[in-house]
Amino acid sequence: MVMTELSGDLRAEVDELQVFLANISAQDWQRPTPFKGWTCEDVLRHLMFGDWLNYLSMTDSERFVDVMSQRAAARAAGKRGDGTEYLDQSVGHGAGLLAQWHRGLHQLCDLFKDADAKARMKWVGPDMSIRSAATARLMETWAHGQDVYDLFQVEREARDRIRHIAVLGVNTFGWTFVNRGLDVPAPAPFVELVAPSGEIWRWNEPDESNKVSGPALDFCQVVTQGRHFADVGLSAVGPTATSWMNIAQCFAGPAEDPPAPGTRAWAGN
Repeated sequence: MVMTELSGDLRAEVDELQVFLANISAQDWQRPTPFKGWTCEDVLRHLMFGDWLNYLSMTDSERFVDVMSQRAAARAAGKRGDGTEYLDQSVGHGAGLLAQWHRGLHQLCDLFKDADAKARMKWVGPDMSIRSAATARLMETWAHGQDVYDLFQVEREARDRIRHIAVLGVNTFGWTFVNRGLDVPAPAPFVELVAPSGEIWRWNEPDESNKVSGPALDFCQVVTQGRHFADVGLSAVGPTATSWMNIAQCFAGPAEDPPAPGTRAWAGN
């Protein structure tokens, strides 16, 4: 049941971004987004490679390990491809790339839908559950989708499916500090968020002196580092909550800093 819901939410996120990108011009595909100067094509190629790695891990784990080994060797030699060079198909541009990405992610959603949520799959770091893998794909698709919407300064309608991202943000509280070589403060803050639908979502023990509260959309934008904490409508009470919101990171990889205040904020968002 959980994988049916999660795969359905991922599919809906993919379809929404696909509709938006289908209406941009050929020139727009080469415009840099606010994320590291990546173009819209760069963003989609990155997502496509990550989707394919998930599919490969679930269908051919031996090849997944081999591809990871090849990529590590290439990077050690100073070659920094985007990963799509390992795919079985040549990757197109613009509308062609969009169609390939959309089709591949729907195939991945089909796999996720029928999978055991607790089953383990190989990944870049430690093995992880298929449920975690699907959640990570939804988070990354949503977060990089924000990069695209920000480029065009279009406000995206928030949906309650961002709850998966909020849960990931809450669950990576400790990771945020460990990843920076810092002691994990205790206890974790009480988190109380207002969903896009108006529902109230709560995590951890209630504590008004150690609390993060506000719109769930803002929380998701902060933990995915699409916004600086100073640019959203969240409230952080207490040193632990404040420290967390200033460095929150719900995604794997080396510690990253959020965008500087004001750099990802624009009128109307």
